[in-house]
Amino acid sequence: TLREVTRQPVADFEAALAEIPQIVEAQRLFGDPDYLLHVVAKDLPAFQRLYDEHLTSIPNVKRLSSTLVMKEVIQDRLLPMQ
Repeated sequence: TLREVTRQPVADFEAALAEIPQIVEAQRLFGDPDYLLHVVAKDLPAFQRLYDEHLTSIPNVKRLSSTLVMKEVIQDRLLPMQ
């Protein structure tokens, strides 16, 4: 969630995301939170370093919330185009 969602702070935030290779997908959302980031890390200590050293220092961040995947139930399913 961002502190400010005006044009320049949003642009600065998105530019900072592009500089972090562990962020493999980033989506801007309607509502709360403002963004959903998909990140990869080798293990929990690596995730903690990513969180502490990079994610918390991104400009304009008001709040971070993390959820860890327990297991993949369905992944990379083709879209039903009927």
